[in-house]
Amino acid sequence: MLAAYAAKFDPENPVAALEVGERPEPEARDGWVTIDVKASALNHHDLWSLKGVGLAEANLPMILGCDAAGVDPDGNEVVVHAVVSDPEWRGDETLDPKRSLLSERYDGTLAEKVSVPARNVVPKPAGLSFEQAACLPTAWLTAYRMLFTQSDLKPGDTVLVQGAGGGVATSLITLARAAGIRVWATSRDEAKRAKALEIGAHDVFESGARLPERVDAVMETVGQATWSHSLKSLKQGGTLVISGATSGQAPKSAELNRIFFLQLRVQGSTMGTRTELAELVQFMANAGISPHIDTVLPLADAREGFAKMNAGDVFGKIVFTV
Repeated sequence: MLAAYAAKFDPENPVAALEVGERPEPEARDGWVTIDVKASALNHHDLWSLKGVGLAEANLPMILGCDAAGVDPDGNEVVVHAVVSDPEWRGDETLDPKRSLLSERYDGTLAEKVSVPARNVVPKPAGLSFEQAACLPTAWLTAYRMLFTQSDLKPGDTVLVQGAGGGVATSLITLARAAGIRVWATSRDEAKRAKALEIGAHDVFESGARLPERVDAVMETVGQATWSHSLKSLKQGGTLVISGATSGQAPKSAELNRIFFLQLRVQGSTMGTRTELAELVQFMANAGISPHIDTVLPLADAREGFAKMNAGDVFGKIVFTV
């Protein structure tokens, strides 16, 4: 079957480590199902995998990808949940020490077929295309958990979304607006700030700009480059939720004095649960919202999509069709 996979690592030029070609179809496992993939979406996780982060060399070659929508063996249209927990684990699977994501220990979704535990599929919402539904399991699920599980935000509060443009950031803007939260967003790029307004931000600012007032929560995926601004933007008792660090993980200062004196809460957040994915699907159906797609490409042209993400020239999701 056709697949996009990592056969080696290249920390400096991850796209050079990508291979697009034939791989064996998934082998049957007890309790697992094989999904015929109709669409899959690209994430920064895939670029990091090509750099050798989170993926062991012993597991190469590895089919990349965490996101997919497709059809199960019974003909049902489904969305794939990417967090694979231990079969004995009960409760929030993101807290399972033995958990992994697809494309870390098990082949991922950038292929014609993917095999996952039967519990890792949820019904695809009828109102979303396969391309739209494929965007949900990583970026949109991550955003949903950040907003509604980890931040304590409520309608009427104000949230700052750092780095408008990426898949998680665009998801945060749309979900927060739909929930009655006032949304501010930042970006270095004027065009991305304009697009953030189009998809629901109430106001936008250049990265690092002084805000009109402090906010109840900051959604942080950029990391090192925006860390100080995020902390300075919070009200006393505010919450910074961080789910990624695309610009680096080592800010010049952790600013501990600010954190304890203002009683700020720094909350890590990783992916989401199957239950949260089902809630997200229903929320989007109820609110009449759909994912923002930057580019749709055939899987055979996966290298073009990876290069576009690596260059940072993205607003919304890059989706591959099979």
